[in-house]
Amino acid sequence: MKTAIAIRHLHFEDLGMLEPLLASRGYVVRYLDAATDALYTGEVAAADLLIVLGGPVGAFDDALYPFICDELTVIEQRLARRRPLLGICLGAQLIARALGADVVSMGVKEIGYAPLTLTAEGEKSVLAALANTPVLHWHGDRFDIPAGATHLAGTAVCANQAFSVGRHVLALQCHLEADPAQIEQWLLGHACELAQAGIDPRALRAEAMARRIDLPRAAQAVFEAWLDGAMNVSPQCTTSTTHLP
Repeated sequence: MKTAIAIRHLHFEDLGMLEPLLASRGYVVRYLDAATDALYTGEVAAADLLIVLGGPVGAFDDALYPFICDELTVIEQRLARRRPLLGICLGAQLIARALGADVVSMGVKEIGYAPLTLTAEGEKSVLAALANTPVLHWHGDRFDIPAGATHLAGTAVCANQAFSVGRHVLALQCHLEADPAQIEQWLLGHACELAQAGIDPRALRAEAMARRIDLPRAAQAVFEAWLDGAMNVSPQCTTSTTHLP
């Protein structure tokens, strides 16, 4: 039985459209809450797939939220072993930090649906399935592209929206996993942020409803293609067992 572990920071920012896809491919999915659950376990180390999801804190906020250090160590171990790793929003920023790149405030919020602009490499990548399909953006920070990683996409507001490392690591600033049919959870959960940013939830709700057909199809194609490639990468042998039981 294949296993997928998702590290979660907010309950409503879950695997979304990715979860039923994983189930259809035979994965048993388990969530770990970053702030409360143990991350240094044999189960996490042995998981076939690790997904680090989004959240409302910063990738360098470990002085305020010490659990970020635990996440970074798990991500570093995953990278060292060349095991399949998907990062979304905060998760992508943590991967960038683990690879030595900076993560900084953009000075503006990017919230809403907009298409990605693919780089030349992005057009040949798993993201090609997105074409001009608008995806959900919900962030105020951005990552630099790590040395050795492949820059895949950007937007007018945020030039660095996605990168990959080989076939086994994919980092997405945008929320490709977010189901537009479940947008109400996001609107309620982030009500204060929307009000502070001056964004009308009714406009976001209308944008989500317009994406109920094309976005799930495009997201599934991206995740299917990435999983096909990531699961065929040979892991790196290592003798390190740091923090593992």
